[in-house]
This record gives sequence, structure tokens and C-alpha cells, in this order.
Amino acid sequence: MIESTLVSVDVIALRFDPDARAVLLGVAPRALEPFAGELALPGVLLGKGERLREATTRAVTGKLGLAEESVTATGQLAMFDEPSRDPRGPTLSIALWATVSRPTGDLAVWNEIGGLPALAFDHDRIVADCLPLLADKLWRDVPFTAGLLGPEFTTAQALDVTESLTGDRPYPANLGRTMDRVPGLERTAEHAAALPKGGRPPLVWKWVSEAARARTASG
Repeated sequence: MIESTLVSVDVIALRFDPDARAVLLGVAPRALEPFAGELALPGVLLGKGERLREATTRAVTGKLGLAEESVTATGQLAMFDEPSRDPRGPTLSIALWATVSRPTGDLAVWNEIGGLPALAFDHDRIVADCLPLLADKLWRDVPFTAGLLGPEFTTAQALDVTESLTGDRPYPANLGRTMDRVPGLERTAEHAAALPKGGRPPLVWKWVSEAARARTASG
């Protein structure tokens, strides 16, 4: 008899923290076995007739304790089908991303991407395999980029986000040319508040297209 395979949705939830000047990834302690008390990506089993975006939002709100309106965008990344990845039995994992705004009163443990603790199941591998995909989405995938950076941001913050996801800090002029080509994104004549030690304050960028600010369906 062939054992049926369950489908889980495991979410890489990201938010940009301007104070830390870094992109943070949210995990949370598991309440139940297996791996009770260990940190894991927010995940749920896909319900009958449930769309991937709905499951993604349910995972982020239920496991990280975030309000639904804090989820700014979602999308699909990859599939993981190792038969022994879950000790409870065969479980196919669909990895998705979600960008979230600054949370309050959440259950999550937020870590910089380069300083993640060990995670339950095969979540370390999921993160390792998916982070290059996310780095490639930045400035290419408009909903992902807009969801991560918010409706407006500075050149300095764009540099921080790029460095967090790619590991390299680009030259500002080169990044500016890349951003000029992003649909729905425009540089403004505004500047951020003056820097405390002097120097030229960074430019402000804004999304001017409604499509750039809309959530993206993940399935």
C-alpha cells in the first residue's frame, strides 16, 4: 500500500529593519512534537481547496503571531520532496516567501540572514537553497521589492537591503541605475533628514504604480 503524501507550506518571512539596517528573517519555537521548542520556519499543512497565498498568510499569522494586514506580499519559491524530511511521514514542502511590515507584539524570533540559528526539520536547507532565489528577485520582482522596502525608502536603505540579501554592498551610482529601470519606482527630488555628522542626505524613492504596491498571488 502506498502511503499518502501530505503537502506543507513553509514560509521564509522577511522584513527590513531600518534601525538594524538589515533584512531579518522570522522563525518561531514549535509548540508541538516533533521538535517541540525548537525554532522553525512558520509552516502549515495545505488545507483542502486552500490557495497557497491563503496558507502562507495563515502560517505567518498563526506561527509568528502577526496581524494579517502586516503581510505585504507573498510568492512561491521552490519545492522540497525528500521522503524523510518529516519524521511523521512523507510530506512535500512548498517553500514560499512573505514580506511583512514592522510587527508589534509578535511571537517571532527575528534574525539577520547571516546569523540564523539551527532550525528544525530541513528548514536550514530550505533557507540556504531559497536565499539566492530571493536575492535574484530584488529589483527584478516588483511585488517582492516593494513589499520589503515599503512605499518609500532612501538610497541608503536600498543599499542596506541589497547588501543583506546578496552579501555585497553595491556602488550607489550603479544601484541607482538599476533602480531607475524598475517599473513603478521613481526617484524623487526629496532627501531624507540631514545626517547627524553632516554629509549629503540620501535621496528618497517612491513607488508610483498601484500594481507595484499590490499583493502578488502565490498560487
